[in-house]
Amino acid sequence: MREWIDLTLHPDRYHGAGKRPPFFEGWYFKLVTPDEARRFAVIPGIFLSDDPAVAHSFVQVFDGVSGKVTYHRYPVEAFTAAKDRFEVCVGRCRFSAESIMLDIDDDQRRVQGEIRFSGRVPYPVTALSPGIMGPFAWLPVMECYHGIVSMDHGLSGTLQVDDETIRLDGGRGYIEKDWGKSFPAGWVWMQSNHYEQPISLSASIAVTPIMGIWFPGFIVALWDGGAIYTFATYTGAQVERLAISDHKVEWTMRGGGKRLHIDAGRADASVLPGPDRHEMGKRVPETLKATIDFQLIELDGTPILSGSGRCAGLEVAGEVERLLKAVNPK
Repeated sequence: MREWIDLTLHPDRYHGAGKRPPFFEGWYFKLVTPDEARRFAVIPGIFLSDDPAVAHSFVQVFDGVSGKVTYHRYPVEAFTAAKDRFEVCVGRCRFSAESIMLDIDDDQRRVQGEIRFSGRVPYPVTALSPGIMGPFAWLPVMECYHGIVSMDHGLSGTLQVDDETIRLDGGRGYIEKDWGKSFPAGWVWMQSNHYEQPISLSASIAVTPIMGIWFPGFIVALWDGGAIYTFATYTGAQVERLAISDHKVEWTMRGGGKRLHIDAGRADASVLPGPDRHEMGKRVPETLKATIDFQLIELDGTPILSGSGRCAGLEVAGEVERLLKAVNPK
């Protein structure tokens, strides 16, 4: 019990020790060069299964400009994690909240280098609301849990990707994670911390099953360089409108006496492997070329904050029609 409480209060750490399959856990590191010309998502993780042929650890590397995705598979035994902090290793690669060290060299791709993080902006953790999941983090029956490790931070260091040297000094980064039994049946996820001023926006809405039923659960965090505004199912916020077309995602919500409108421009997506209850076979379409415009206003229309985000991550995946029918007025 004490270990479970400690882990819940530290969502960044590895939660899989002693878990019965199926179980997955993965961390998402977004890396963008200072000129925004190169963008990468590096995703280390593990998938546990009763089938030894399916269980494995991995490092995914997604080049958000070229669209190339490589999935580097390792034995489960190649994955190690510290118990008292966020630090995981997969093969010769190491990941923490302070830095990542990559050493991948196989027939798919060579990726080597060390990137350090500075000025991290973690999402607040309290006993009543341990992270972006809020009180839902305390429920042991959720199919998928989500955590934000850093909404924004600076980068320093160099990556060698095949024959290209990529300098990240002065770039921006973002870190989040997921763990549980499976990704949702359908979801929309988006994130950008590339605005004209210090701003970071992370937002997701998903088919959220619990105790044999489901609801359109959503979590949105908006950092304005100081405060963090949270709109979420557990805060009593409500979705006023969600619309998805081939070109954009429009999402309006209200809560806490404020209204947030998001207009995300879609872009060409690549398909990344993701977890379901059986394997890392779920197709996850993702881009790092999206845009995210937003307006935060008081309910009387008084402007609070707005911005146009670049280098944005965006996923529209699975049974999104269920979400649209659930949240939009009949």
